[in-house]
Amino acid sequence: MIEVIFEDNHLLVLNKPPLIATMGAEAGAPSLLIEAKEYLREKYNKPGNVYLGVVSRLDAFVSGAIVFARTSKSASRLSDQFRRRKITKQYRAIVPGGILAQQGVLENWIYKDDASHRMRCTDNEQHPEAKLGRLAYEVIGREPNTGFELLKIELETGRKHQIRVQLSHAGSPIVGDRKYQSRDPFAKGIALHCYHLALEHPTLKKQMEFTVQPPQHWSLRKFGV
Repeated sequence: MIEVIFEDNHLLVLNKPPLIATMGAEAGAPSLLIEAKEYLREKYNKPGNVYLGVVSRLDAFVSGAIVFARTSKSASRLSDQFRRRKITKQYRAIVPGGILAQQGVLENWIYKDDASHRMRCTDNEQHPEAKLGRLAYEVIGREPNTGFELLKIELETGRKHQIRVQLSHAGSPIVGDRKYQSRDPFAKGIALHCYHLALEHPTLKKQMEFTVQPPQHWSLRKFGV
């Protein structure tokens, strides 16, 4: 059952759970897009195909706020906002402690390594396929028993797997993210969550903000927040 954060004739904002693809899952496998379409079909008794535009994605292992467009006009306008970086996202992540500074900026050139099916960072800005990735982070909590730290992350660019690969490159991979060198287990998915989403409504032209707390299995009280 999907969790609806906001819904009108133009937008559908959901709280995506971990361990489900946004879209493009293998035949017969669930995806958030399929479940959201089924939700709209049943709620509004819509026959046939239901339109729902994907304007951004969260990795299958990642949870949090995600927006879909309910009309093609909304999809076009939201996609344009993403291109112009007018839509902002703030994330929460859990990482091993004592590696990162209290706050800082990570800036790397990121490219896709097709052979290993993952993204990589390089210091060579002349790499033919690399694009600049930049994010700001702040340590906002610590778990005394494990030493894990809770990060607030502001994305300034939107590269594939950007947060995951940049934190791993910095020596502080996201807890549970085995693809990017984490050796620490996590209950469900990885410890990365889209906490806050801000955008301009595609037709009303007013600023809208959505905040979604991380899943309960994160046990945030242990971090003192």
